[in-house]
Amino acid sequence: MITEKKIGVLMGGASAEREVSLNGGTAVFNALQHKGYSVAAIDVGHDICQVLLREEIEIAFLVLHGGYGENGAIQGLLEVMGVPYTGSAVLASALAMDKESAKKIFLYHRIPVPPFVVISDERLGKRSEAETQDSRRLPVPFDLPWVVKPATEGSSIGVSIVREEASLAPALDEAMKFGERVIIERYVPGKEIQVGILNAAVLGAVEIRPKIEFYSYEAKYTPGLTEYILPPDMDVGLLRKAENTALSAHLALGCKGATRVDLVVDPEGIPYVLEVNTIPGMTETSLLPKIARLTGLGFPELVEEILREALTMGGRP
Repeated sequence: MITEKKIGVLMGGASAEREVSLNGGTAVFNALQHKGYSVAAIDVGHDICQVLLREEIEIAFLVLHGGYGENGAIQGLLEVMGVPYTGSAVLASALAMDKESAKKIFLYHRIPVPPFVVISDERLGKRSEAETQDSRRLPVPFDLPWVVKPATEGSSIGVSIVREEASLAPALDEAMKFGERVIIERYVPGKEIQVGILNAAVLGAVEIRPKIEFYSYEAKYTPGLTEYILPPDMDVGLLRKAENTALSAHLALGCKGATRVDLVVDPEGIPYVLEVNTIPGMTETSLLPKIARLTGLGFPELVEEILREALTMGGRP
């Protein structure tokens, strides 16, 4: 074992991704328990401080998705309590979770992102329904189709593909259920590639081919709705370019530990970064573990590597 400290696997929480988090957290808990670690499964609620103290948790393994579990809030709380934790620190977590902020940082570093605009609840409130449905009256300086998504959600929750102006208003309404800001992004056709990063190095990549319109929440978590190609079916040089772009995105945000970077490579060979996931899915069938297995790293060993990096990271409690 790499540590004798008591580990708390933090999962659940109150976000729209609660069930995904519980599944991944349970898988991590089982892997650590099987390896002989002293470990507790913790469903995070408002009493999390008392629970951490009562359980005498010495290190937190974060498997929280969305909301305060992935936006830097729980990371800040753990730092105040002096409890080391896995994954990215406060600022990188907050930046990655906020798609608008992340995209602006990527642009500063000349990392390609699809053209986008941000629509706020306040701006929409000043427009009539007719104006909202008329894209010419919204500041969208690129042609259809568009991807409409909440600025601060994951797992493709609240995401819609808009192919005609009449579909814009309901897409905005759906996205607004999950926050006050919405990203309207130019839809980029091409190969969808997801790159795993572990400890500031590329772990590998997977190509995803959803059998429905796009890689939605349904496609992600319904068996049989997505085909996974490992390694991706593409030119090796182009794959390396996509992987290097993913690593650049990880580093630009200041991420640590394990992340999964989602990209689309267009027909001209340009890899566009869609987002960086600072706490990737951690069920045994999730994409990061799939990528790890391709390199010979089994699920329990992947969990240990994530834990190891947290124990050795400088500048943290």
